[in-house]
Amino acid sequence: MADDLPITDLPATGKLMGLDLGTKTIGVAISDAMRYSATPVETIKRTKFTQDAARIVELVEQNQVVAIVLGLPLNMDGSEGPRVQSTRAFARNLVRLLPLPLAFWDERLSTSAVTRMMIDADLRRDRRAEIVDKLAASYILQGALDRLRNS
Repeated sequence: MADDLPITDLPATGKLMGLDLGTKTIGVAISDAMRYSATPVETIKRTKFTQDAARIVELVEQNQVVAIVLGLPLNMDGSEGPRVQSTRAFARNLVRLLPLPLAFWDERLSTSAVTRMMIDADLRRDRRAEIVDKLAASYILQGALDRLRNS
């Protein structure tokens, strides 16, 4: 299973998809083909796994994505709690439907960093709520892209 796939073992070329898995939404971001930047794409409102996964599969196909980077919600001390277990279960189910390489990326503080940036940009609270998840996915994916470029 892809649980322990290092980010550096992803395919060397092609677009990557970043996912920020929340309890109510899934933020989605996609890299450019050269892997310089992550672009927020959309926020999927979570319903059932099959519907959520179907939308992810559609986006993968539309954008010719070659691998997925999934944010891993570790506790601040680096330990794994219930949210990590549910994220790993989501990943296991997703790779059954979408046989692409999947790597995890530490997402600690991604949502708070993005929220801080939006507050600094003076975005209204309701607008922040609309876009925070896809921006967090972009933040997660950009971290992985930067790591890949520097490795």
